[in-house]
This record gives sequence, structure tokens and C-alpha cells, in this order.
Amino acid sequence: MNILPIEKRVQIIQLLVEGNSMRSVERIVGCSINTVTKLLVEVGQACAEYQDKVMRNLNCKRVQCDEIWSFVYAKERNVPVELKGVFGYGGVYTRTAIDADTKLILSWFVGTRGSESAHAFISDLADRMALTVCN
Repeated sequence: MNILPIEKRVQIIQLLVEGNSMRSVERIVGCSINTVTKLLVEVGQACAEYQDKVMRNLNCKRVQCDEIWSFVYAKERNVPVELKGVFGYGGVYTRTAIDADTKLILSWFVGTRGSESAHAFISDLADRMALTVCN
């Protein structure tokens, strides 16, 4: 098994962060698309673990929540009948909670537009906040 040198790993992540496509990164760096994909997944998982561990007991005064609609595979009207209702095909919503003062993303959640997804998102946000009870 080949181990990708740290310099190439850094170059791949820098190119992706700058907005290059995975295919263009593959051509620029001279590695396979599978290498780019695997590194992207590993870095994404590491970032999610770091955020989950560090972003706790937050003292935010103003939090702005929003949702972003996008689609995966096809827009809802073009999803084949056998895939309708299957998560990951059609409309997908990314919910975000942003500190209005620092612009820090406190929590995010990718799911459907339903109440279960909204509840999971708000529950995660509440777990991250340092809430104080006023009497």
C-alpha cells in the first residue's frame, strides 16, 4: 500500500478548499480520483470529530438558524419512482446555526425538511450551548 506524502496531501486539500473540482485536483497533483476522494472523506471525518469535541459550552448571544435547499442525483420531479422517498435522491436540506457576532457555524445538519430533521438539528445546537437558567 502506498502512503501519500504529507506535501501531496496538503496540496490536495488546498486545491479543494480553493474550489477546484476533484477531477481537476486529480490532474494537477497526478494522483487517482480514488486518492482524492479517500483523503477528502478522511479530512471531513476528522473535522466533524474535532467540531463535535471542541464546540461545546458555547456562550453565544445571538444565533441565526437557516436552511439551504439543494438536490442530490435529480430534482424531486425527475427522481425515478423506485427512488422517490429515499434519502439522498431529490431535495436535501442543510440546516445551519451561525453566531451572528462571530459568524462561527455552531451546528449543521443535513437531512429532509421534516420535523424529525429539525428536531435533531435543534437538539444538537442545544447540546453545544452553555445555557443558563434565569430566575
